Amino acid sequence: MVDETDMGGGKTVGEQLRAARTAQDVSLEELAARTRIPTRHLESLEASDWSKLPATTYSIGFAKSYASAVGLDRTAIGEQLRAEMSGYSQRPAHTTEVFEPADPARVMPKWLVLLAVLGVIAVVAALLVMRNREISGPDEGAAPVAAEAPQGPAAAASSAAAPASNGPVVITANEPAWLQVYEKGGKTLYQGQLAAGQSYEVPASATAPLLKTGKPEALRVSVGTADAPSVGQPGTTARDVSLLPADLMRGGAATPAPASAPATR
Repeated sequence: MVDETDMGGGKTVGEQLRAARTAQDVSLEELAARTRIPTRHLESLEASDWSKLPATTYSIGFAKSYASAVGLDRTAIGEQLRAEMSGYSQRPAHTTEVFEPADPARVMPKWLVLLAVLGVIAVVAALLVMRNREISGPDEGAAPVAAEAPQGPAAAASSAAAPASNGPVVITANEPAWLQVYEKGGKTLYQGQLAAGQSYEVPASATAPLLKTGKPEALRVSVGTADAPSVGQPGTTARDVSLLPADLMRGGAATPAPASAPATR
């Protein structure tokens, strides 16, 4: 195991970042606005609290952006953090931590898995009813059962298709990507390119925020602690994607356009 104190003059990455920030008299809020990284992630980095950070890849991206903002060597910080987090993952005390996939966009959402299971149950129930009708004949009153059997799973599937969601909406770039966030029929809230590992948190005061990006496959959108489905197909420009939590968790509402479409709205 790598000793966390062997690098950075005996200081952890969190201690180095905090020391550089305080030496420049910069608050966490100011740094969050500068790097587009949520304040809670900056606090966890400084405290070396890996349990409150996303997967290692994202955390290293956050640390590099932080290091660049306060004048530290981003490459050295990234390498040291990788060593520290590797040591953390090997400690027995943390073997029960929740697994977070490195690429959430490739993992099937839980609600979709549940919907598929319920669909299979409904099909099996319908086949059983049809088989019973063939065996017992048409005069034994089995027809009402056949009509009612699928209703339970179908109703459950309908309710499962729109899972409850709350918490802040955060857009994180897995790789450099241009995006625009704007109010429906109103002003632009953010426009620019996010570097790999950078994040933008949609203001809680936004009433009907929408997203446009020419590289949807490069973005990870989360609602609170849950990851939303992909906001668009790779190689296309996604526009007018609703950033309301409920819309995101059921797949959003986007108007796809060819990737060669103009990048401005």
